[in-house]
Amino acid sequence: MSTIAVAVADGMRHFELSVAYEIFGADRTGQADAWYDLVICGSGPVRLGRFRLEPDGGLDRLACADTVIVPALADADEPPPADLVDAVRTAHEAGARTVSLCTGAFVLAAAGLLDGRRATTHWAHAGALAARHPRVTVDPDVLYVDDGSVLTSAGKAAAVDLCLHLVRSDHGSAVANTIARSLVVPPHRTGGQAQFVTAPVPARDTHPLARLLPWAAQRLEHPLTVADLARQANMSSRNLGRHFRSATGTTPLHWLSTQRIRRAQELLETTDDGIDAVAAAVGMGTAATLRRHFHRTVGVPPDAYRRTFRS
Repeated sequence: MSTIAVAVADGMRHFELSVAYEIFGADRTGQADAWYDLVICGSGPVRLGRFRLEPDGGLDRLACADTVIVPALADADEPPPADLVDAVRTAHEAGARTVSLCTGAFVLAAAGLLDGRRATTHWAHAGALAARHPRVTVDPDVLYVDDGSVLTSAGKAAAVDLCLHLVRSDHGSAVANTIARSLVVPPHRTGGQAQFVTAPVPARDTHPLARLLPWAAQRLEHPLTVADLARQANMSSRNLGRHFRSATGTTPLHWLSTQRIRRAQELLETTDDGIDAVAAAVGMGTAATLRRHFHRTVGVPPDAYRRTFRS
């Protein structure tokens, strides 16, 4: 069982803390094997707005964790607590995967963990992070950045995206998607690194694409074109492109490609079908085509992905 330690200090924002607690601390019996052991660590009782929190242990316990999560700070303009910065640095040096949610990135930056790395934070504070820590490459346009042992998320709801990304990395897409459904959130949104999938269905049933996207997602094995989608939506290809960009942030063909890759991930995780069969099932045609697109998007070939998540 992997240990996740959430580091807390007076005045931290409780939303991001609640996100981490809900995703990693909830009972996931029946959803995943060997779930996380979550502990809250702080220097004594802390105040989170109107809430008072009793940590499970001191900040020294961070050094024993596999993953350390730092939620959003109360005031990003103020220097983060020195004991928190030291404890996070020590935990990372001990080998912990270190994660910040929203303005928690200022703690990681103060600890020197973001020097020479690409990172993100809430867009409203990205300029301050870059000015205060010039050795950090701050990207304000992504939901999160996965830089291996150090991960950072943008503001508020992007904490959900990053936490689901951690689950997906550790337990696979099927488990992450199950949790996303239970939280009533999209399993994928546009983000950093290999996370390219946008919300598969617009939120409003009256949206022009509300029926088209599920229709297309159920027919990924077919060689769908923009003209096919436009015909099904009863609109011109140009108008379809405008609606797609507005609803998903991407083009119809890119959306289709992304849906095919994610469907291939699910089949690789949950079936014994050969790569040729998976390629046919997701509309990629041949194993060679699937391997090329899969490796470019996910970062590893399908065979390696299957070995990792099937084990």
